[in-house]
Amino acid sequence: MITVSNLELRAGARLLMDQVNFRVQRGDKIGLVGRNGAGKTTMTKVLAGQTLPADGTVTRTGTIGYLPQDPKVEDMEQLARDRIFSARGLAEVIARMRVAEEDMANPNDAVREKAMKRYARLEAEFVAGGGYAAESEAATITANLDLPERVLNQPLRTLSGGQRRRVELARILFADADTMLLDEPTNHLDADSVTWLRDFLKNYAGGLLVISHDVELMEMVVNKVFYLDANRAVVDIYNMDWKHYKLQREQDEHRRKREYANAEKKASALMSQAEKMRAKATKAVAAQQMIKRAERLMAGVEGERVADKVAAIRFPAPAACGKTPLRGQGLSKAYGSLEIFTDVDLAIDRGSRVVILGLNGAGKTTLLRMLAGVTDPDSGVVEAGHGLKLGYFAQEHDTLDTDRTVLQNMKTAAPDLADTQARTILGSFLFQGDDVDKPAGVLSGGEKTRLALATLVASSANVLLLDEPTNNLDPASREEILAALRNYEGAVVLVSHDEGAVEALDPERVVMLPDGIEDLWSQEYRDLISLA
Repeated sequence: MITVSNLELRAGARLLMDQVNFRVQRGDKIGLVGRNGAGKTTMTKVLAGQTLPADGTVTRTGTIGYLPQDPKVEDMEQLARDRIFSARGLAEVIARMRVAEEDMANPNDAVREKAMKRYARLEAEFVAGGGYAAESEAATITANLDLPERVLNQPLRTLSGGQRRRVELARILFADADTMLLDEPTNHLDADSVTWLRDFLKNYAGGLLVISHDVELMEMVVNKVFYLDANRAVVDIYNMDWKHYKLQREQDEHRRKREYANAEKKASALMSQAEKMRAKATKAVAAQQMIKRAERLMAGVEGERVADKVAAIRFPAPAACGKTPLRGQGLSKAYGSLEIFTDVDLAIDRGSRVVILGLNGAGKTTLLRMLAGVTDPDSGVVEAGHGLKLGYFAQEHDTLDTDRTVLQNMKTAAPDLADTQARTILGSFLFQGDDVDKPAGVLSGGEKTRLALATLVASSANVLLLDEPTNNLDPASREEILAALRNYEGAVVLVSHDEGAVEALDPERVVMLPDGIEDLWSQEYRDLISLA
């Protein structure tokens, strides 16, 4: 259980929320909602104990499993399987069992006998920790999150960003914590995995607080809603499911609007009467009382809530370039003995629109990183054509320097921009005032997405490489980027599980990985988007 008392959160000098009180108890399935930048990710970090609040207390009892938007792992040489088993403290036992198994094959009798005794003790410890039943449970989770054996036996450093994210999700679900805090858990999941996760969370017996833009997950799982109102610095608590929350929010808005209009009408009448009476000295006191009464009337009602601000996303007018500004020929990539893809050819013509499809782990992100010059191919070559200006959006926000401020990142991406121009662009992406001086490392996933997009807007790129650009965005901001995709005149290479993003792109061609098959786009490929 988590108990929050008089919580105050700030982003720099900006107040996110104040005097907030609530509990997360067993059986609570809480949907945490609010626009990007309202403080959702900041709150989950505080609840998980990763950062401290500006004021107030957070009391935790029982175990907590926390999935951040951008999980970081120190030991990237660790096997994916061991990372998952570490959630119950079994990874070390399993590692020692493996060593004992090797020693049991030693031809030296003394070494072999000692290893057999050691293995027996370790196996007893393994069984006491849930052992073979835990292995079966982990296997069920990993299978449903599309993590096959070959991936589980790989070091984390060899996995794609989406695979590492799914390993972390599997680890949290396997931990069987008393309370789970999940920040966008459906990111990088295919349609089957999302369906399974919804069922898993629906049947989860502990306390759950989830941030998600997956409406179906919210409708299916949530029985309470916490709405973070960035304009009022408060958390509105709705003890109801998602469907009734949406209805209640709409009714509350109509009621506030009606009450405010009535109060405004009465206050206007009082002020008008007071103005008439003020001219007469004998009625000056009465006039003043009417004015104060009108002010109390307006102070006692809450007006129509200010609509959440939305980033104004417009991709740049592309710089002039040759007929084929970017080309890849014979591209191949493998990690050790694991071949990702081989002999992929791709020509990006001026203004062309290409979508890359493939199952998780097929190499979509790797191919984009090659085209962006971030990753070298094992064989083949990437050629820059005449006038190429490249804009790369990385799904893990790798293009951002987390130690530098928002403004510094913008100036790095567009060094020719004047300070006022950079601030103007950042302002259109909702980074205003002191926000531009925050280190990029403290931003939420949605804010990092906005900053990465802002750096693209500051360029005059004629080829955009976009890797899951709608992840972590609230619905309004997502619509903005979809509109920007529709109107952009340059070339785009897109990787996305978002059907709406692909539809907005209206691609001409599709490249299927890992085979590298290129085809003209048709609606037959549409069903593969969410699956891939």
